[in-house]
Amino acid sequence: MSEKKKIAVVLSGCGVYDGAEIHESVFTLWAIEKAGAEYEIYAPDIEQYHVINHITGDEMAEKRNVLVESARIARGNIKPLSGYNAANYDALIFPGGFGAAKNLSTFGFEGSDCSVNPDVEKALLDTHQAKKPIGVICISPVLVAKVFKNAKITIGSDQGTANAVQSMGATHVNTSHGEVIVDESLKIASTPCYMLDAKITQIADGAENIVNAVLEMTS
Repeated sequence: MSEKKKIAVVLSGCGVYDGAEIHESVFTLWAIEKAGAEYEIYAPDIEQYHVINHITGDEMAEKRNVLVESARIARGNIKPLSGYNAANYDALIFPGGFGAAKNLSTFGFEGSDCSVNPDVEKALLDTHQAKKPIGVICISPVLVAKVFKNAKITIGSDQGTANAVQSMGATHVNTSHGEVIVDESLKIASTPCYMLDAKITQIADGAENIVNAVLEMTS
């Protein structure tokens, strides 16, 4: 019996407006297990950029930690991203949510002039150096657009965001629900999920499709 593939999943908090998108995160974990693989969850041990009331959309006068908040989704079984070792995994996946653009990078505020969190950048570069695939969902393709410059990715069909990633040197491909764009040379797969106006069933489809695309690149 062959050994199970092992995928590292990086979260950016808990909640679409200031952290990881919960549906995308959970369906990614579900899809990994459904495919017969296993996962371990990581997040950077940093302060969130801000905290958003998810009913009103207003900023709240409190501080939260990205690792601690991500642990809500991970049910406590999570590790700081600073300890990530690409040699221990077959692939790396980033679900979306505004946390990718606010906590894992500054794309939400600075667009194409953004910076990427050092632990995130190191995880991406180390995984690429190890010739292992990377999956990015929703807005998180902006991370690989910034780090790798010439990646072929999708963020769906939002023209403003597409223009921003292209100004970072990436090639953008418009996509619809569940579609996956694979950059064969960089071994990067991306799918739009909630970058489109989506139903939860379409999110499940997108997560399953990108997990399968990433696993195909591990063989």
